[in-house]
Amino acid sequence: MAQNNAGINSDYEDWSWSTDAGERARLLQSPCVEVGPRSAEEQRPAATSILGAIFIVVNAALGAGLLNFPAAFSMAGGVAAGIAMQMCMLVFIIGGLVILAYCSQASNESTYQEVVWAVCGKVTGILCEIAIAVYTFGTCIAFLIIIGDQQDKIIAALMTKSTGAESSHWYADRKFTISITAFLVILPLSVPKEIGFQKYASCLSVVGTWYVTAVIVAKYIWPDQEVVPKEIPTSPSWMSVFNSMPTICFGFQCHVSSVPVFNSMKRPELKPWGAVVTAAMIIALFVYTGTGVCGFLTFGSGVDQDVLLSYPSSDIPVAIARVFIIVCVLTSYPILHFCGRAVLEGLWLRYKEETVEEDVVRERRRRLLQTVSWFLLTLLLALFIPDIGRVISLIGGLAACFIFVFPGLCLIHTKLSEIQEARPASWWALVSYGIFMVTLGAFIFGQTTAHAVFVDLAK
Repeated sequence: MAQNNAGINSDYEDWSWSTDAGERARLLQSPCVEVGPRSAEEQRPAATSILGAIFIVVNAALGAGLLNFPAAFSMAGGVAAGIAMQMCMLVFIIGGLVILAYCSQASNESTYQEVVWAVCGKVTGILCEIAIAVYTFGTCIAFLIIIGDQQDKIIAALMTKSTGAESSHWYADRKFTISITAFLVILPLSVPKEIGFQKYASCLSVVGTWYVTAVIVAKYIWPDQEVVPKEIPTSPSWMSVFNSMPTICFGFQCHVSSVPVFNSMKRPELKPWGAVVTAAMIIALFVYTGTGVCGFLTFGSGVDQDVLLSYPSSDIPVAIARVFIIVCVLTSYPILHFCGRAVLEGLWLRYKEETVEEDVVRERRRRLLQTVSWFLLTLLLALFIPDIGRVISLIGGLAACFIFVFPGLCLIHTKLSEIQEARPASWWALVSYGIFMVTLGAFIFGQTTAHAVFVDLAK
């Protein structure tokens, strides 16, 4: 159905706004296939306070990437290099969030991919949706690997306690435990057309993340006697610093969720939104920095890609943290899969030029096929990829596209669409900033993807 309001690109197809923007924004990604026109009453379906918006953005930013931050500090070459890299990138991360809100106002669109489609055109919009699908697919693989990592440690502790030695039985094999958990829990949760448990998963994720951070900081302040850190690097190189970028991008990527959050606020204006994202990113910075610094200093260069694997299996507080992480990942996988599936569904319907109402009969069959195919592919890859570091190094480049490239392109197109007789210096400054963001994002994407393909995946 054609869009009624005046968008930047008038040929953009409107998929209307959900009736609960705040709830949708709690998803890491928020694309969905929607129907019906956007009425005046639906323009403001929810009213999220500033504190509520900060909570949602923090929750979207914090996640499984937390476990990889100590290894990222080790890869960057030390604490100073890791913190400096985060601080430098944080400026552009916050800038990208503000740009997306600005472009959302200019285009009158309310989700990330809708803004990109409306502002940048059809080709860029399709590329954005494909990038979201690939990103969610890769993150689902990382989640399954995390489940296997934590289950290995928990099973080892239980077997050692009961028999006095680690078990080598078939039922304790990593591939079996990942598969049985995925088939019994994740697959049934991924099949339904709608998901209604994201609010509970959201709260649980926040509690689990803060608990993991608290345990890692406490273990650094009061270390176990058997934990002896290896060499702590203090002389970083430019290449090592750049190699830590995927983890930072993966950790702070909340941009896809940010547009619905902005539109759900009581005052969807740039000034309060700037305060929201600044506060949220500072909170996320403290959590990631605390985890990264304390985890890195506890184990030095010997820290695992998943920091919880570096702790002894018998450590009770760490075992509780592992349980928290498993439960959070089990509930987060279906949400991410739902978002990726929604993007694929949207691309399919656009290709077939069909509406949701016209395709109800075949929707269930296609949804089952998409869900089973997605599930089996992610499970198969997770069984043979040894650690989350290799997955994050690959999809971290895509996170850079969401943070830098697409917001930069949106800013450039938005400013170029303005009709002005004389273009002031501020106009040129914003266009130049957009070009710089696109260039920086393209460099990060190219460098990290090349390193992931030729170094990490070749190991």
